[in-house]
Amino acid sequence: MTRTVLESKSKSVAIGFDEPFCVIGERINPTGRKKLAAELEAGDFSTVEKDAIEQVACGAAVLDVNAGVVYNSNPDPNLTEPPLMRQMIELVQGLVDVPLCIDSSVPGALEAGLEVAEGRPLVNSVTGEEERLERVLPLVKKYNVPVVAISNDDTGISEDPDVRFAVAKKIVERAADFGIPAHDIVVDPLVMPVGAMATAGQQVFALVRRLRDELGVNTTCGASNVSFGLPHRHGINAAFLPMAIGAGMTSAIMNPTRPVEMEAIRAANLLMNHDANGAAWIGFSRVLDAVAEGTPFPDASKAAAEAGSGRGGRRRRRG
Repeated sequence: MTRTVLESKSKSVAIGFDEPFCVIGERINPTGRKKLAAELEAGDFSTVEKDAIEQVACGAAVLDVNAGVVYNSNPDPNLTEPPLMRQMIELVQGLVDVPLCIDSSVPGALEAGLEVAEGRPLVNSVTGEEERLERVLPLVKKYNVPVVAISNDDTGISEDPDVRFAVAKKIVERAADFGIPAHDIVVDPLVMPVGAMATAGQQVFALVRRLRDELGVNTTCGASNVSFGLPHRHGINAAFLPMAIGAGMTSAIMNPTRPVEMEAIRAANLLMNHDANGAAWIGFSRVLDAVAEGTPFPDASKAAAEAGSGRGGRRRRRG
């Protein structure tokens, strides 16, 4: 069975068909977060620190790190993003022990992150665009790391799932030309918003099955894309994730601080027999008990993690 192995300095995480679903925390990303972008431009990393620790406590097995700040003083990301990425990678890996996902559209920023990353991070990402293939795949080979392959190319993002599959196949084949094995390719089949395309969910489930059965690759997605533009998005995401897992999806880039989505994933792992003896579900149920009593989910998750590692005492239930 396909296994994509990621490593930090002290921890190994496998993304695989027979592994628990891999949650990749999305929060360290200034896109759409004006406050975070302003902090980063000012050299303030307090939110990054908070998000790193909180996401891991809530169950993220990997953390995505994106340094895509558009500086008011210098709008050229080729100059500003590489040093910021280096600084953020060094900071985050000094705070948490999980593997990282180096996320950038700037090849120089990817390499800056790879130069300082400990272990074996995931690179996010390469597309089917020729220029992107020629610039990113040599980096992936040079540093011997896995890469997210996004199913769009020079023609853009197709609404036809057969075209998106063909782009993914092209990337896998081009990676093989560089000596990069299929087990180090994690394909993002691109989840369309179901509010704009009623068949978006059905499309991605079918695509994931094809990617698994025909190409033998692991898969990921930006999970919240499916609910974009709709009210009460977390309920939609929480329904989508177990269905995607059932279709064979093995990871997602998502917000792990939302209890309804994390509950759905923990339950799916149990039902897929990816939770030995239900131990993870039983542990998570204690977090849900604390949330029901009024403790915020990140705080309850952090307390449970500290108790499990011997750094904290057992929480006493009231009543």
